[in-house]
Amino acid sequence: MPASPLHLDTPLFRTSTAYSASNRPLWLKLDAVQPSGSFKLRGVGRLCQHEVENGAREIFCASGGNAGIAAAYAGRALGIPVTIVVPQTTSEDVRQSIAATGATVLVHGSVFDEANAHAIRLAGERKAAYVHPFDHPLLWEGHGTLIDEVVAKGADFDCVIASVGGGGLLAGIVAGLKRNGLSHVPVIAVETEGAASFHASIVAGERITLPAITSIATSLGARQVAQHVFDLPKEHPIETVTVTDAEAVSACLKFADAYRILVEPACGAALAVADVHPDLLARFKNPLIEVCGGIGVSLEKLKAWKERLL
Repeated sequence: MPASPLHLDTPLFRTSTAYSASNRPLWLKLDAVQPSGSFKLRGVGRLCQHEVENGAREIFCASGGNAGIAAAYAGRALGIPVTIVVPQTTSEDVRQSIAATGATVLVHGSVFDEANAHAIRLAGERKAAYVHPFDHPLLWEGHGTLIDEVVAKGADFDCVIASVGGGGLLAGIVAGLKRNGLSHVPVIAVETEGAASFHASIVAGERITLPAITSIATSLGARQVAQHVFDLPKEHPIETVTVTDAEAVSACLKFADAYRILVEPACGAALAVADVHPDLLARFKNPLIEVCGGIGVSLEKLKAWKERLL
């Protein structure tokens, strides 16, 4: 790893047993307080540093939001221009947040896949570096630092609960567990209904492309997970589970009340598991939840989602 990573070593909290229906004390890894607002800075920052170390003078990245603001933050820290291509589904406030962090924002396509193809094309034309938001070994290496930090703090945990979009975080967690001698520790991979491409792929036994993303958890909006991520359950114990949008929003509100921190429904999905699927945690004593964060949230949005869904 580089001598000075761009991400922070984030706090690790422990809940009381009364916090959730699981009746377990939960470790909470608070990546919502990263400078970019989410865990994405770990991997995206690592990959951007690598590109600059190898001569890149400009970076292009496609994103629905969180990887984009992480790349924008990294570019500002590294002193190079960054262009983020977002699909039309990315909200105006998220576009403004990315721009305010210092990146040029381009809108292209109705879905991430179209925005991503455009970013790759532009990077090629300009001989610039292209940074993928979830599918690159250096990204996974960077994301795995969250496990390094938990282990360094001496926390005893026997499973990891994390949300899955394209699968970069899941791949990073597995890599982090492996390099810390914890390949036996299972990961519970969580998605919201309407964005569950990983769950659908595991059930079908082949990589599924969802026809559309219908969940409000747009940060989980990868219609297909990376091939490496689909293959991970062959080498590591991984269980997939889904929650509803309403359950994810309820978990966001509960977490905000308890810890005064706002997180996206994409993050709320992981937080919801201890209440929605307590039976799944019955065999564990010390679950670790990756509180991945996300910039696409506000009090107003949470209230509006609550009124619509709950």
